[in-house]
Amino acid sequence: MNAPRPNLLLVTTDQQRRDTAGPGAPAFLRTPHLDQLAREGIRFDAAYASTPVCVPSRITLLTGCSALRHGMTHNGRTADVLPPGAPTLPARLGALGYATVGIGKMHFTPPRAHHGFEELILPDDYYRTGVAAMRHGIGQNELYPAMATVPEAQTLTSWLSERAVEHIRYRRDPTRPLFLWLSYSKPHPPLDPPEPYCSMYRDAPLPDPVIGDWAGDDAPAAFRRQRHRGSFDLLDPATVRAARAAYYGLVTQIDYNLGRVLAALQDVGELARTTIVFTSDHGEFLGDHGTGNKVFFHEAAAGVPLIVRPAAGCSPVAPGTAVRTPVTLADVLPTLVAAGGGAVGGDVDGVDLVALAAEGDQSRVVVGLAGGDAGPPGVPYYLAMTDGRRKYIWYPEGPAEQLFDLTSDPDERYDLARTVSAADLAGWRDRLVTAVADAGGKHHLDGGALPAVPPLNDTIAEQRASAWPGYHTEAFHLDVRH
Repeated sequence: MNAPRPNLLLVTTDQQRRDTAGPGAPAFLRTPHLDQLAREGIRFDAAYASTPVCVPSRITLLTGCSALRHGMTHNGRTADVLPPGAPTLPARLGALGYATVGIGKMHFTPPRAHHGFEELILPDDYYRTGVAAMRHGIGQNELYPAMATVPEAQTLTSWLSERAVEHIRYRRDPTRPLFLWLSYSKPHPPLDPPEPYCSMYRDAPLPDPVIGDWAGDDAPAAFRRQRHRGSFDLLDPATVRAARAAYYGLVTQIDYNLGRVLAALQDVGELARTTIVFTSDHGEFLGDHGTGNKVFFHEAAAGVPLIVRPAAGCSPVAPGTAVRTPVTLADVLPTLVAAGGGAVGGDVDGVDLVALAAEGDQSRVVVGLAGGDAGPPGVPYYLAMTDGRRKYIWYPEGPAEQLFDLTSDPDERYDLARTVSAADLAGWRDRLVTAVADAGGKHHLDGGALPAVPPLNDTIAEQRASAWPGYHTEAFHLDVRH
């Protein structure tokens, strides 16, 4: 008789940097449950959001494809690229006999589009309970600290955890294996942890922001525009420090709440036979290089935590293994489909992470890009590639380029494009053209070459006046609330 298939738990956070888990995390940061999952499973130390923006990353998780193929390079309507019946992750698992439930921020448009899920519980459902949340006035792209205006037990993080616990204990279908996507909205701004997390790291030895030698007034035009649109360069050091303390507090709040979900699985005897994947949709600059937010392909914004804890007896990989092969969010779908007993074909970009880890560290290239309406029309903000050792970024506006040695300079303090030879840079441009084309992105090239356009030459004052700080309340009609 075949063994029962494992339950599948995908836990995602929003805007969580890779250096909040694993070897890059500060020693003071309390994440006992993520640490335990890594001890029991596999930690991927070079994991990337290839398009570090909320909606593109979520579509990548749903499809197993990068934005080069699915086409969403900035926030937009998910229904525009996911038609009814699309082979999404929950649809594939549903076809394998799984009950499929999504709890938390999906960022779908329209919000109640199920995209293959049988059941959705959204932040909108939390706000309709009448909780008086988010009354501090800090917006969802502002890098300022605040404190939750409700007790911890009434925060969205706690409410989502309780819905997951309730489903595991009382509402799941015991005749079918469960796929649950638990999607936390934090630590995305507003940076408003409740107590005890609000003051937990106030006096901790917080790391100072990293400022690269390239991050001054001569930084690439696209990068400077984001800095000015959020006025992140005007933040004083004390505010940035307080924002970092609040950010770490939100990370720990999620970790402690995740402990409740793991406890519920253990209570019903399902923890050992549940495969768990933990990751985030992208990171957060958090003052690094004089900016905030995400979007760009630097480690602070594109690097994400990624842990796979296979169900008992379902992995040939030794527990506690750390993998340095570059991986992306596109790898999550084939990993979970394989764990559920299925297989994927050539319609996905990702690979099964457990099988990849079993092969040991290997050579692999990740291609990154993002776009939107905050730059010259018709071109992405950047095209980029990394093999985990070097990273090359091409900015069409200008144009401009950057080269980093991640082995010796993991914080990207030194832009080698300023010092290497013209021949070396030409070689990197050629490699990027090949990588983009091979990854399905020929349409982003200009006659087979990297695109290049003149700078917009908008003024700093104009850039500061075009910010989107996210002044949303519980009355906002889209599923972006935190």
